[in-house]
Amino acid sequence: MTVIGLGQILLLLAVLLLIAKLLGSYIASVVLGRRTPLAKLILPVERFAYRACRIDPAVEQTWTSYAGSCIAFGLINFIACYALLRLQHLLPLNPEHFGTPRAPSGSTPLTPDLAFNIAVSFMTNTSWQSYPGEMTLGYLSQMLGIAVQSFTSTAASIAVAIAVIRAFAREGTRGLGNFWVDITRATVHILLPMSVIAGLLLCSMGVIQNLRPYERIATLEANAQTLPGGPVASQEAIKLLSAGEGGGFFNANSAHPFENPTPITNFLAMVLMLAIPAAMTYAFGHVVGNRRHGWTLFTVMAIFLSAGACLIGWNERNPAAGGKRSEIELRNGNMEGKEIRFGVDASTLFSAVSTASADGAMNSTHGSFRPLGGLVQMFNLTTGELIFGGAGTGLVSMILMVVLTVFIAGLMVGRSPEYLGKKIEAKEIKMVMISHIGTATPVLILTGASLLMNFHPGGYWNPPGAITANLANHGPHGFSELLYATASATANNGSAFAGINANTPWFNFTLGLAMLIGRFMVIVPALALAGSLVHKKRMAVTSGTLPTHGLLFGGLLSVAIVLVTALTFFPAFSLGPVAEHFVMRSGGLFP
Repeated sequence: MTVIGLGQILLLLAVLLLIAKLLGSYIASVVLGRRTPLAKLILPVERFAYRACRIDPAVEQTWTSYAGSCIAFGLINFIACYALLRLQHLLPLNPEHFGTPRAPSGSTPLTPDLAFNIAVSFMTNTSWQSYPGEMTLGYLSQMLGIAVQSFTSTAASIAVAIAVIRAFAREGTRGLGNFWVDITRATVHILLPMSVIAGLLLCSMGVIQNLRPYERIATLEANAQTLPGGPVASQEAIKLLSAGEGGGFFNANSAHPFENPTPITNFLAMVLMLAIPAAMTYAFGHVVGNRRHGWTLFTVMAIFLSAGACLIGWNERNPAAGGKRSEIELRNGNMEGKEIRFGVDASTLFSAVSTASADGAMNSTHGSFRPLGGLVQMFNLTTGELIFGGAGTGLVSMILMVVLTVFIAGLMVGRSPEYLGKKIEAKEIKMVMISHIGTATPVLILTGASLLMNFHPGGYWNPPGAITANLANHGPHGFSELLYATASATANNGSAFAGINANTPWFNFTLGLAMLIGRFMVIVPALALAGSLVHKKRMAVTSGTLPTHGLLFGGLLSVAIVLVTALTFFPAFSLGPVAEHFVMRSGGLFP
């Protein structure tokens, strides 16, 4: 690592510390229903939403009705987005109206499998993108479909986190709050104000925001080039804040100069990706009356993020295995797949942030990183996105891991495990295990199924050779492309290893299925756990109670994260980035 690289990591952590305290206090006020500094401006909007939707804020829901509302809300959003995408060619502001250089399909609608994949992707806050955004979606689809889904799916994630927080703050009740109230508050109190501020900042720094047609200009070589337009800054703001947006307005994502023009916007993008997940840790500690525990969770997340960024950066600046480095590489490190305006340091940190935060935005090609860098990226994805993770779901995933940690610690000392005064029993551990197994299974099963289907083609869904024909590489790197795709989809991350063409019926369907499983196999078990804990009485703290803050607990939690991830995915990692690393070290190449 260079001094500049380490300085960027330290600066990012310092900014996050400040944001965690300030924004976390604000989110805690929203959770507790207290008056906020923006109340005079926002409360009329909130009350209007309740009247328009006939919501009674005083009505409480049990975990089953809360989960049912969340699933129903997602289904409605999916249907609306799917219909919009299928009818896009009949609506105004579609790609053909702007002279977009689309594929030869002309004005035909999107295929059912692609529309399904896109609708599921944004409903689950994954935003996996197997298509070039500027050539496939029109401005209306981007604004009414993608941007709106980004708000609603993120608000649902925050609402679930709020319900889980209440489970530890309350006792002797069955109510976890009201889902419809929580998503309304998450939208109008948190996401809308932050998106307006972030959008204005991005506009002021050069991110475009317009509804102009695409422009064709002549280059110095007398060739024609198409310059796209679009409402980019407004969509980029919620894309980054939602911490679950792999898809960019443009196919190049955050590497595109219209979407991420300067190193300053690049740093701001990383701050926005981590802002809400970092703040949720402090808000959790504040609401349950144990701020030290909240800071412990933040510290564990920050250590994993920093360690991953350092390992990726060190690996990108190490000598190329099996050969000598060029003079350019000696000075700048491995620049393959990276933008010159960002360089190795900013690109490696951005990749660590995007894979750890569940955001999935990319300013470089992850498949061009050296094998150990790809291993860190995949580790971040397969932890369950609890290294900051998504906006809301990151905290929920971390709480599930903490419950498992205190259970293991209780077994080690022969005591009944407790977490924040709530006794952890068999039902809670079952929910944690269901969540972990449910989210790990699609990654492993679908990766293996994709390889198997290559040898057993199945007509429309999987024509002969459809799998390997859509991989840019074979051997361990090709396996890594498949493994990364399923891990990213299941983790609701949305980034890609690159080199894989996932816009086929097989991938559109299977990865869409992985997104649904990854979303609801975290939300439903977490709400079931919350429903079990919310009615339990708080137990008094004794000398035998395991403290859930400080160095000891942070170490136990870190070890649990590493062990659970390694035991589940090490065989898969061995077939991909680990094998590729040792082959490169020996100077060999795979065909």
